[in-house]
Amino acid sequence: MTSRFLVTERRSIVGLASLYASRMLGLFMVLPILALYADHLDGATPFLVGLALGGYGLTQAILQIPFGLLSDRLGRKAVIAGGLLLFILGSVVAASATSIYGVIIGRCLQGSGAVAGAIMALLADQTREEIRTAAMATIGLSIGVAFGVAMVVGPLVADVGGLAGVFWFTAALSACGLLILWKLVPKAPRRMTHRDVGLDRRQLRATLMQGDLLRLDFSIFALHLILTACFVALPFQLEALGFAPAHHGWVYLPVMALAFVAMVPLVIVAEKYRKMKPVFVGAVAAMTLILLGFSELGGDRVALLALLWGFFVVFNLLEATLPSMISKLAPAGAKGTAMGVYSTSQFLGAFLGGTLGGALSQGLGIHSVFLGAAVVGAIWLVVVWRMPAPRHLSSEIVALDAQSMGMLDTLLERFASVAGVEDVMVVPEERVAYLKVDRQRLDAEALARITGNQWQRTDA
Repeated sequence: MTSRFLVTERRSIVGLASLYASRMLGLFMVLPILALYADHLDGATPFLVGLALGGYGLTQAILQIPFGLLSDRLGRKAVIAGGLLLFILGSVVAASATSIYGVIIGRCLQGSGAVAGAIMALLADQTREEIRTAAMATIGLSIGVAFGVAMVVGPLVADVGGLAGVFWFTAALSACGLLILWKLVPKAPRRMTHRDVGLDRRQLRATLMQGDLLRLDFSIFALHLILTACFVALPFQLEALGFAPAHHGWVYLPVMALAFVAMVPLVIVAEKYRKMKPVFVGAVAAMTLILLGFSELGGDRVALLALLWGFFVVFNLLEATLPSMISKLAPAGAKGTAMGVYSTSQFLGAFLGGTLGGALSQGLGIHSVFLGAAVVGAIWLVVVWRMPAPRHLSSEIVALDAQSMGMLDTLLERFASVAGVEDVMVVPEERVAYLKVDRQRLDAEALARITGNQWQRTDA
């Protein structure tokens, strides 16, 4: 077995990462500009603008799991293509809208193309177990890049074409996504259920009963609620301090670049030096203080830029470490189910963040948006304060050879006897075993003897 990507795997990873990134770029581009450019729309109010900002999250939350299950029946590429067509339709509706209600409908239609699960399942179909985690990390990296690019490109496109121009641009991006799906992504050689990717309904109840996972679900819910709510108000604060809307992208670019540089050492401390809980709890506390700072100090240009930098440091840190914590806490073979609940929580947070931010802005002014978000941050801090430090376990997938498949009755016991293996699920129909391991204690040679293959480490 090799841990290097095969040519077909590399082609699939590049194609699907590009597809995912272009779709997320289209969703994120609206974030820094919608509140500023929606005032010309008939019926626009801060509440309805906030609803438009977060509306995609509601349909994403409702439909992402059904779309993933549908792809098991109808085929991955067919479902992904259908989702992209819905996204294009939503973009066209929003671009053509003359009222805020049309934009809300368009945003909800954009979200209804909830193909994230189908894309990840197609990636799993086209990659071997030993390199799948690295392949998924590439997808995750593409999302982070898309977010950063969107914060810069969104204001630039809006300056040229207005709000409608942004939505036409996102429609064009999705059309490019269809071309990538057709030309670059190869047909899947198989269509299987993958417990490290897809939701398993048999595991759903047990996952929802695990308190530590629920804390992390609330964490991603709160993080995206805060993000979306803040962008109901932040663009106006920048404008009030003399930053023209057309130049907001050039404000976000250096701030986000410096935030990324500052975030990397914190990730290393959390992961390499096993300080995940103090880094995590400290980040939540810092986010709460930053939100209070936006409310109290946002009238000073230097203070606002410093707070904006801190905001993106914390946001990027949490966005990077929360999935890692899910992977550490999810039982063997339940990572896909845990991630499905986690993603649904994320999109619900985006929807409620836009709605809450718009309601507070309309009723009490933009400073109340930050105070409301700070209250959410304080509740979040209480929720995670007593959370036990997550054990530093990695999720691994081990392919089973013919000899291993012939000894299924003793295989579970043999895996459990290997030093460093903490949890095991053997799935004969997939010909794999899902493991939770402590890498520092793992006896890789003993594991290789059981599987009949040279074992390759992969990142959780």
